[in-house]
Amino acid sequence: MRYLLDTHTLIWYSKNADELPHTVRNELINPRNILYVSSASFWEMTIKAGINKLDISLKKLYKHVEMAGILILQIEQDYLYKQLELPPIHKDPFDRLLIATAQAEKLTIITVDENIHRYDVSWVW
Repeated sequence: MRYLLDTHTLIWYSKNADELPHTVRNELINPRNILYVSSASFWEMTIKAGINKLDISLKKLYKHVEMAGILILQIEQDYLYKQLELPPIHKDPFDRLLIATAQAEKLTIITVDENIHRYDVSWVW
């Protein structure tokens, strides 16, 4: 499978947090799966860390991504165009960009966000 990690999924995976179900963790460590994270997730975390809404070391997180073999997707024009076509179900611009990215790249999003589940996108959790 090819998975796109939602921002909270990446954070919880990097911290080995209890919020991440064992079934999801098993998918994340399965060597047959290819994991992706959007550069938009790093942008979102930078903003939240800058206003003290998130306590995280971006350097450690980048190291975790590298060690885990997670591929970073840069924001492409096609993702932005797809985002414009999305219905206004979800107001969060970062999540809307993840949805558009997953649609464009035919990825399954790993997320607990029920608003994402309401879109025409493959998801698990």
